[in-house]
Amino acid sequence: QLQLVESGGGLVQPGGSLRLSCAASGFALDDYATGWFRQAPGKERERVSCISNTGGRTEYAGSVKGRFTISRDNAKNTVYLQMNSLKPEDTAVYYCAAQYSSRCPRYFDSWGQGTQVTVSS
Repeated sequence: QLQLVESGGGLVQPGGSLRLSCAASGFALDDYATGWFRQAPGKERERVSCISNTGGRTEYAGSVKGRFTISRDNAKNTVYLQMNSLKPEDTAVYYCAAQYSSRCPRYFDSWGQGTQVTVSS
């Protein structure tokens, strides 16, 4: 059974950092492009970042470019999102998603349950 589990969320002050993890089980993540999305209350889901199956290609939303870094360790079947210089507007539930593809796709079939990130003083 294909499963994605996010972790690493929490409460952080503005300017702080967090690292989210997305651990996959039931399948080999190195066959899958993986993305991070977020959804704040009352807002539409936003695509934050994506990484190709080998990690050779990454994409970022303009709102996080230069502050967030996506990476993967296929040996650990895990994808990460390092978030630096966090702002209150980064507050959201963050989800990881995977799609059987070498490149970042438009749509993803498999989703995790999400982890809450709150940026507040």
